[in-house]
Amino acid sequence: MKKSLIILNPAAHSDRASSLEEEIHSLSDGVEVRLSRMPGDAEQIARNALKENFSTIIAAGGDGTINEVVNGIVSSGISGVSLGILPVGTMNVFALELGIPLNSISKAWEIIQNGNLRHIDLPRCESGDGLRYFVQLAGVGLDAEVVRRTSRQSKKAFGPVSYLLSLTQVALRKPSRITMESHDGKLREGSFVLLGNGRFYGGPFTMFRRGSSSDGLLDVLVFQNQSPWDLLRYMHAILMGHHAELGDVEYFQTSSLRLHSNGIVPYELDGEMVGYLPLAFTLQQGALPVIVPAAR
Repeated sequence: MKKSLIILNPAAHSDRASSLEEEIHSLSDGVEVRLSRMPGDAEQIARNALKENFSTIIAAGGDGTINEVVNGIVSSGISGVSLGILPVGTMNVFALELGIPLNSISKAWEIIQNGNLRHIDLPRCESGDGLRYFVQLAGVGLDAEVVRRTSRQSKKAFGPVSYLLSLTQVALRKPSRITMESHDGKLREGSFVLLGNGRFYGGPFTMFRRGSSSDGLLDVLVFQNQSPWDLLRYMHAILMGHHAELGDVEYFQTSSLRLHSNGIVPYELDGEMVGYLPLAFTLQQGALPVIVPAAR
């Protein structure tokens, strides 16, 4: 294996952090492990590691840890660096998308050792809060507000259920309208927007039917309404798999998207709150080398 570094977020499984670290050390057979202690650490560790000639950076955590590591890799300006994934966090949608086992660190490590690379698209988000990248999903409006209201303590205590608790608080608020423009110049409006770089969103839910992380396109869902009744209706349709067929939901694909609003509207990337509109999404096709399971 090339010179590799594992960046572990011990808070991903804080109840068994020490045993998790021991397990990763025993599996990785001498590969260096560095711990991220607080938000932003994983990004800085990744960026610094590339100055030490590490060629593979392995994110051991959830989607938030992966997002930080990817942003650290990209912001370093060093090309040819591979991303490995050990899914041990609360939310591991990106690992699910790539077919990496969620319940076996040893099997995930075998995939990394095999070193099968796939170059996936890298969505780029530019706003007044700076330049950021995401790997799997982004949300503007409703779900970003839910993320903003969900504390780390709540996520540790209740896991994914913590987001539902926050949703009940947000559902009664009247949302600001969001205006967006796709690459073809078409204008749209909605109450909240979800974007994907693959099929899954928030778990094993096929939110984006045509989603792919290697087609050069962002998948976008625009929801027109946000009353408690509408949200229940949307969630039922998502569970049944026909949400994109609803009359007040639009699904489309685009290579770029600009969004703005007259109100204060937050956005999140890979499940982490980042900032507020306006912003612009573009896509760098095949820009991120990721170690994935070999094709069957």
